[in-house]
Amino acid sequence: MTKNNSNISSALSERAAQVQRGGARAAVLGVNDGLVSTLCIVVGVAATGAPNMAVLTAGLAGLLAGAISMAAGEWISVRTQVELFEGVLGDLKKAMKADRQLLVKNLSDNFREHGIDTKTATIAAKDVATKDKQLMSMYSAQVIGLNEDELGSPWNAAISSFVLFTIGALIPLVPWLINLHGTLSIFVAVSLTGFAGLFVGAYTARSSGKAIWYGALRQFLIIVFSAAVTYGIGHLFGVATGI
Repeated sequence: MTKNNSNISSALSERAAQVQRGGARAAVLGVNDGLVSTLCIVVGVAATGAPNMAVLTAGLAGLLAGAISMAAGEWISVRTQVELFEGVLGDLKKAMKADRQLLVKNLSDNFREHGIDTKTATIAAKDVATKDKQLMSMYSAQVIGLNEDELGSPWNAAISSFVLFTIGALIPLVPWLINLHGTLSIFVAVSLTGFAGLFVGAYTARSSGKAIWYGALRQFLIIVFSAAVTYGIGHLFGVATGI
């Protein structure tokens, strides 16, 4: 295998590992939710005619609540996934003690399904089965489809979600942090968030092998649409209540 092919394989393996561990999902969801949810809060409140301090307070409260909620949700999600996978691996250990030969046969059958001839598949499966850890690792990966090294870390997912949500949520707050007023603050918030959304969408599209322009434009339109809806609701609420 050439160095270039090795680098490609390594990059693909790392991308797959990030997806299975939940790191990529936590990163994208964290920053994206921070951008969109906080923008909707501040635009909606600002559209009512509320003073800057009220808008900023609402935005910061939304940032804190959202970051904690995202972190807790990711921790529970990944922890549950890990526990479920650990249960599968525990059952596999029991199966190894109860009927090791059946597992060896299943592994050999799996090798044959992937194009390896019967004799070679049988020899390979028996060779793998000479060590418990080796059999566990190969059987879980090949037959079950579970790589025990890629179960993920609940704390990594929680911390990355909290940090990235916070980073994303700070962007729509910039106009009020620098004390802009009125329609200008709303316009700047939507513009900054839309610009950041272009990068998030482009990154997601690139990571998934799709057209970068499509991912960036899709994310931008979602942000603009969300802002328009919340602005309209906030404006109507402000008019109705006389704020």
